[in-house]
Amino acid sequence: MLLFGRLADLAGWRERTFDPTPDRLSTLKARIRADDPALGDALDGKGVQAAVDKAIVRGDAALRPGGEVAFLPPMSGG
Repeated sequence: MLLFGRLADLAGWRERTFDPTPDRLSTLKARIRADDPALGDALDGKGVQAAVDKAIVRGDAALRPGGEVAFLPPMSGG
C-alpha cells in the first residue's frame, strides 16, 4: 500500500505491506483505522482518492494478493 502527500506525512510512512492482503478495499481501510484512527479518518476525507492497480476506484473494490493500492490526497491545481 502506498500513501502520498499529507497522508504519508500523517502516517509517518509511505509504503506498507499487509499480510495477508485484505480481500476488499473497505477491509484494508478498517485495518488501517484500527491501527491509526487519525489516518483512517484522513483516508475517508473529502477529495481523497484510492487507486487499485493504478486505476482510480470509487467506493469499495476487490483486492488481489500482490496488487497495489495507493491513497492520493486531494489535488489542487493552478
